[in-house]
Amino acid sequence: MSSSTRQISQLRSLAQKIDPILVVGKNGVSASFIQSVKEVLVHHELIKIRLGDHKDQRKTIAPDLAAKTGCELVTLVGHVIVLYRQHPDPTLRKIVL
Repeated sequence: MSSSTRQISQLRSLAQKIDPILVVGKNGVSASFIQSVKEVLVHHELIKIRLGDHKDQRKTIAPDLAAKTGCELVTLVGHVIVLYRQHPDPTLRKIVL
């Protein structure tokens, strides 16, 4: 999945209005956390994830998490990761790019 600069800009704008849904805790990016991210992406498409205990590893966690969940890394600002994955069913999509 590769979005254009304009689409990334639109997603970043939409992400400013949402709060983080998940927090990477002391267990890090475990298999259960990845499963949670996948489930939340189905319902929300665009999510924020706050890095709790692993702030120093943010530059490696963000792309790794995006790859493992099959979504696109929109941005990494401070200790917050923004991820996007389009809903597979066109009738249930909430974000139109």
